[in-house]
Amino acid sequence: MLRTASITATGAALCALALLTTAAPAHAANGTVGVRETVCAQDLYVRTEPVGAWMGTLYQGQTFLVEQVDGSWVYGFAYGQINRHGWVQNGWFC
Repeated sequence: MLRTASITATGAALCALALLTTAAPAHAANGTVGVRETVCAQDLYVRTEPVGAWMGTLYQGQTFLVEQVDGSWVYGFAYGQINRHGWVQNGWFC
């Protein structure tokens, strides 16, 4: 009886651990035209065009003013140390 209770407790603990480690990450949102969005990603590359040359990095908490949405990319103004227009991959905003 004692052994069964021990196995059951161990099994329950393992199930709880599995739920904690497989929980979905915080949901990131798509950008909205005309909204100054906050970056939720740890870092987000700003490019000259979609899949173009890298020109800077926005970090979590920095902002990006969305001016145009083109599929999975958005164009706008990157604030922070970049301070210029460029493209970022959509879906990484809070």
